Amino acid sequence: MIRTLLLLALFVGGAQAACPPAPTLPTAQQSATWAAQAPDRGPLWRISRDGHSSYLFGSLHVGKADWSYPGPALRAAWAQTDVLAVELDPADVGPALAAAGPGEALAPPLAERVQAQARAACLPPGALEPLPAMLQLSLLTLLEARRDGFDAVFGQDLMLLAWAKTEGRPVLALETLQEQLDAMAPPAGELPQIIDGALRQLQRGEMRAPLRKLADAWQRGDMKTLADYPRWCGCASSRVERAWFKRINDDRNVNLAERIAALHGPGQRLLVAVGALHMSGPQALPRLLAERGFTVEALRPAK
Repeated sequence: MIRTLLLLALFVGGAQAACPPAPTLPTAQQSATWAAQAPDRGPLWRISRDGHSSYLFGSLHVGKADWSYPGPALRAAWAQTDVLAVELDPADVGPALAAAGPGEALAPPLAERVQAQARAACLPPGALEPLPAMLQLSLLTLLEARRDGFDAVFGQDLMLLAWAKTEGRPVLALETLQEQLDAMAPPAGELPQIIDGALRQLQRGEMRAPLRKLADAWQRGDMKTLADYPRWCGCASSRVERAWFKRINDDRNVNLAERIAALHGPGQRLLVAVGALHMSGPQALPRLLAERGFTVEALRPAK
């Protein structure tokens, strides 16, 4: 999913009790303790072809403060690789998003519901207006996650990108912003239904339990539960919602697999971080890479 991570830094929750609480950064002592004791979280595979290996990590785009530290298996994969590959480099987001514009406008009643949800999240007036509708929804969802202690600033993507920056490791993007925007945009006429369904979940507080379940399954590397996500998320109840989920998840995996294979081919040893939901289903990335001649070994959970 598109990195709204940087945008979150602009929209820190206010002091009202009903606002999603802003993240609390760890102290130096907490950081040292968590870094030394970090367990493995998230699924991890070794992918080998052409005489060398890369690693495929199923990331989560939100997390808790103590999740921002790699466990032993991920540290070992990092040590055996030279390049970090992510869905989208956040450094590219700002200029490309400004060039993309706000996209399809919502009808006034639906736009007002979005703004009402923005007020409930304590966003400044008009904060969402420059963003395409689906990104507005993504930001509202990430802010809702704060109510259960999750935040995008503690997501695995930012952790890995910060690690790469510290060490001067090259970072490669598997997609462009426009490709992600195109994938997120429902077919003509279906945007209102997608927005309406998500708003209903937000307004009823029904996004929080599925997010907690998703995060728990991710940290345990529970691929069976992750594979069943469309059945229990509450976000794929209608034909239109199921088609949209397939579009943003399964359908992107073919191009992601092709680009991973192309980057691996010249001898680069990659640590590839892609959202964990891309690792399940009929178009799962490990399966697609195996079809392209990779030997795929699950490192976590262990075989």
